[in-house]
Amino acid sequence: MFKKILVANRGEIACRVFRTAKRMGIATVAVYSDADARAPHVLMADEAVRLGPAPAAESYLKAELILAAAKATGADAIHPGYGFLSERESFAKACAEAGIAFVGPPANAIAAMGDKIESKKLAKAAGVNVVPGYLGEIADTDEAVKIASDIGYPVMMKASAGGGGKGMRLAWSEQDVREGFEATKREGLASFGDDRVFIEKFIEQPRHIEIQLIGDQHGNIVYLGERECSIQRRHQKVVEEAPSPFVTPEMRRKMGEQAVALARAVGYYSAGTVELIVSGADKTGDGFYFLEMNTRLQVEHPVTEAVTGLDLVEQMIRVAAGEKLAFTQDEVTLTGWAIENRVYAEDPYRGFLPSTGRLVRYAPPAAQETPYGAVGGDGYVRVDDGVAEGGEVSMFYDPMIAKLITWGNTRDEAADLQVAALDRFQLDGLGNNIDFLSALMQHPRFRSGALTTGFIAEEYPEGFEGAPADATLLRKLAAVATVLDLVQASRAVEISGQLATPTMSTERVVLIGGERFDISVDGHAGGMLVNFDPNEAPLDIATGWQPGQRLAQFRIDGEELLSVGVQRGRAGWTLRTRGAAHDVKVYAPRVAELAGHMIEKIPPDMSRFLLAPMPGLLTRIEVGEGEKVEAGQPLAVVEAMKMENILRAEKAGVVKAINFAAGDSLAVDAAILEFE
Repeated sequence: MFKKILVANRGEIACRVFRTAKRMGIATVAVYSDADARAPHVLMADEAVRLGPAPAAESYLKAELILAAAKATGADAIHPGYGFLSERESFAKACAEAGIAFVGPPANAIAAMGDKIESKKLAKAAGVNVVPGYLGEIADTDEAVKIASDIGYPVMMKASAGGGGKGMRLAWSEQDVREGFEATKREGLASFGDDRVFIEKFIEQPRHIEIQLIGDQHGNIVYLGERECSIQRRHQKVVEEAPSPFVTPEMRRKMGEQAVALARAVGYYSAGTVELIVSGADKTGDGFYFLEMNTRLQVEHPVTEAVTGLDLVEQMIRVAAGEKLAFTQDEVTLTGWAIENRVYAEDPYRGFLPSTGRLVRYAPPAAQETPYGAVGGDGYVRVDDGVAEGGEVSMFYDPMIAKLITWGNTRDEAADLQVAALDRFQLDGLGNNIDFLSALMQHPRFRSGALTTGFIAEEYPEGFEGAPADATLLRKLAAVATVLDLVQASRAVEISGQLATPTMSTERVVLIGGERFDISVDGHAGGMLVNFDPNEAPLDIATGWQPGQRLAQFRIDGEELLSVGVQRGRAGWTLRTRGAAHDVKVYAPRVAELAGHMIEKIPPDMSRFLLAPMPGLLTRIEVGEGEKVEAGQPLAVVEAMKMENILRAEKAGVVKAINFAAGDSLAVDAAILEFE
């Protein structure tokens, strides 16, 4: 077994590998850029080596620096994490030449699966389903009809050089092909100067499902079930689960055996994933097709660990050390259900714009499990992260803050655990998607398992505005706000030296979600009875919350436990729970009467400013002072989270002043320029 492992990666995956290595008695080495000098993965490792400046291209992506760090520290193995370098054939070869074990697949397998066209050819030769299609030149409409009939409807006709949605037509019948083939050719010629058209099977209700593999260097390869990864945004996975609510045992066997056949064909060992596009409309169990093979550990691997009880990082290390797998295919069992949500530094209320900055508050829900394994019981919560309170989410790297994994005996149990754990997740200082994840977990379509890769676009076409709250939840939040207000008021009454003896009423008027609740409260030994309508039963609320605490837990009617993020405002409270933040006004009855006469404050008009939609680096200013601009014209370019964002004029105008220059760092809502 290895004596020392270097992890050629950063953040949560580096921490993840270190935890397993330490449990196995293996010393650890971290590498870091200047931006990560005080990051948790650096502090967790036994040794740490600086690579270079913050940009990944100048640090983490430099293979020669990684190898030099391994040699300098005497590491006898390198784990690539999620693959900053794992998909580079040359790096795996360089490790072998340096006498350092690469904790990943062989170089030839990385190369074989790295080319998408060649990998599809290999997959087809290995007996793996590939999307039926015809890539040759099609002479005329009659030939197109014959090809489409052979493939099976529906089919997609695509201009060979097409892109951006142009030169594409969906055909459900022969008539559609006859009407659309020539038009597709003309569009291709007009838009791209190429009238060639190819035809492939159109996958209805597409789902993204992947098969986890593990193989050793002795020819043993097993599949560890599937993961459903259909909920994506801009092709970035957001939610993963194991198993899939769509896959039957027979379908799982077919998928798994084909994935193993492909791995065997390229001499694969270590952990790997075969990704498939699956037709949700095909109920035969045969409508799955090869997309690609990821020759590395996947971000979503914890859900497989949760249902199998295996530590995949440990398996990778043992395989790299030459050990045989300690189990066979027949010994792999799937127990219960696991769901993983990715907590990102992005603001779903602002079109999912990336967010950077300091983690002013970071307190994830407490883990409720033994690491990486214990299958069974009443469910557990696991958090994989590589950040800490006070740390910074940098513009240079991936925006993922943490992964929240829950396991339950059923899918609904795992989803319920997600909702409860997300309510306990405390994260301040930058935009995050916690509310959005909670909304997904509660969504009726998610609960039904009717998933496709278009789920988010279909269910949130106008953007995200928070999870809707029903009348029952609003009533509970009104009671919670009343209890908070009374606890706060009782603390104020106890302050000594006041000029007059304060009195405290237990009646409140609560305004929330457009609803008004007239409430009175009776205290008892275990909590408070919150009375609404005399004809309704009161809510029995118990809490240990103290003023100043940002998270409160409430026991409602002795059973339900509701976790609520609490923030005190000037005239009420902001309560965050169940996927949304609720502004709640709490008044004494007489104050409520007077509040109705207050003049509403109108926010200032900021339409004459170009505001930075996110924190980032201003890379270009495209206009000058005094210049006339038209609607849609590029004004500036802001870079954040490795992505360039072009800011355009919303209407015609004249630039009055430019407040920043290229190279400046911008805070969110910074006024980049002003119009006349």
